Amino acid sequence: MKQLSVGRLWFLRALVLPLIAHLAFSCPKEEPDIVVPTEPQPQQYGTPFDKVPDIADVQMYEVNPRVFSPQKNLDGITARLDSLRQLGVNVVWLMPIYPTGGERSVGSPYAIKDYRSVHPDYGNLTDLRELVDKAHALDMAVMLDWVANHTAWDHAWIADKTWYVTDGSGNIVHPPGTNWQDVAELNYANSKMRLEMIKAMKYWVLEANVDGFRCDYATGVSSKFWKQAIDTLRNIPNRDLILFAEAEDKALLNAGFDLIFGWPYYGRLKDVFSGLAATQIHNMHLTEYNGLASGKHVVRWITNHDQHAWEATPQSIFGSVSAATAAFVITSYMGGVPLIYNGQEVATPNQLPFFEGTNATINWNLNPAIKAEHERILNLRKNSAALRRGTLTDYSSSNVAAFTRKQGNEEVLVLVNVRNSNQDFTLPANLRLSDWYDAYSNAPVSLATTVSLGAYQYRVLKR
Repeated sequence: MKQLSVGRLWFLRALVLPLIAHLAFSCPKEEPDIVVPTEPQPQQYGTPFDKVPDIADVQMYEVNPRVFSPQKNLDGITARLDSLRQLGVNVVWLMPIYPTGGERSVGSPYAIKDYRSVHPDYGNLTDLRELVDKAHALDMAVMLDWVANHTAWDHAWIADKTWYVTDGSGNIVHPPGTNWQDVAELNYANSKMRLEMIKAMKYWVLEANVDGFRCDYATGVSSKFWKQAIDTLRNIPNRDLILFAEAEDKALLNAGFDLIFGWPYYGRLKDVFSGLAATQIHNMHLTEYNGLASGKHVVRWITNHDQHAWEATPQSIFGSVSAATAAFVITSYMGGVPLIYNGQEVATPNQLPFFEGTNATINWNLNPAIKAEHERILNLRKNSAALRRGTLTDYSSSNVAAFTRKQGNEEVLVLVNVRNSNQDFTLPANLRLSDWYDAYSNAPVSLATTVSLGAYQYRVLKR
C-alpha cells in the first residue's frame, strides 16, 4: 500500500469532514419516548363502611334533593340524617346528584352531563363526603342513583358517535321505545365506553366512599355489562356494596344485583285496596320470590319518586292516610325490603316533582303522629329477626291480610284490615285462645276465636 502524501491527506480532510458534518445534522436523531399523561386514579377517601346491612335487613329511604329541604342541596340532606336514623332507616338512596344536560333538556335529573361531578345546585364532592361521613357515623349506608342506559346530549362522550346507538343515517338516537327525547342511547357494544362507565362508578365508591348504587332502567343495559361492572366493583378491597336494579327482571340477580323492584307486588296491593281479595297479596309475594336465590330480595313500597310525581300521593292511591299506612305495614312485614319515599312519613299532601325548577319543599312539621307511626312500624322490623327473616305463613281472608313470621323462639302475628269498614276476622285453629303481647306497646293480649278490626286498622302481636 502506497503511503499518502501530506498534501493528499489535507485534501481528503477538506473533502470528508464537511460531508461527515452534513450527515450528522441531516440524519434524524433518535427521539426520546413520549410520555402520555395518565388520568389520576381515584383514591380511597376515608375508611370503607363496615356496617353495611345484610340485604334482608335493609330499610331503605329515597331522597329527592330538590324537595327534601329548603336549601335543596346536599347540606340540607346531611342536616336531617339524624331524623332518618330515628325513623329506622339504615340505607339512604340519593336520586341523581350529577350535573344535568342543557341541550334538549326538560330538567330531568336522569339526563346526566358528567358522571364524575356533583351538580352545582347541590354542592361539591366535599359536601357529598360530609353527608356520607355523617351517615356512616349514624350506622347508615349511602347509595347513589346510577343512569347507565343514556346520557344528556351535551355529555362529553357525544363527540364519539361510536359510543352511542345510531340510526341508518348515522344519527345518534334517544332510547328506543321511549319518549325520552332529552337523552341519547349509549352503545354497549363499545368496549371503551363500557370501561369508562365502570371507571366512573368505581370513582364514587372510592372518592366519596359510597356503599352502592340503585341502577336506573337496568333492563335497558346489557346484563353482560352489569356482570362486568358488578364484579369489578365487588373486587374493590374491603368493600361491602349494595346493588339495586330498577327492574322486575329476576335474571339481573344472576348478573350480581342484590335487589330488584317489586312492581307486580305494588300493582297487586293497589288492586286489593280497591276490592280484590286480600289473599292475592300473598300469592303475588310467592310469585315474586319464586326462584330467587338465597340472599336476593325484592324492594317493596307504597310510593316512590315516579309514582309520587306522575301518579298521585299514596293517600290518594289507597284511599286515605290510614289506608296508605295499612298498606305500608303489609309491604314492610310480609317480606322483601321496605322502601320509604321522602315525605311519606308526614303524609305530604301534594305530589312531589323531581325535575329542575320545582318550588316544592316537604314541610317536616306536618302530621307528627303519622311520622311517629312510621317510626314504630320500621323500628319494630329493625329489631325483629322474625319480621326480617322469619318463615312466612299466610292466613289471609278476603278482607284481612293476616300472616305470621317466625324465627327461632320469636313469632309475630300481623293482621291488617284492607277495607274502609269494620271487619271480623276468624282466627285459624292454631291461633285461637292464644296469648300474645302488643308488638308496639308490649301490653298483654289474649286472643279468642275472632278479632275485630276497624276500617284500615292493623294489629301486630308477638310472642
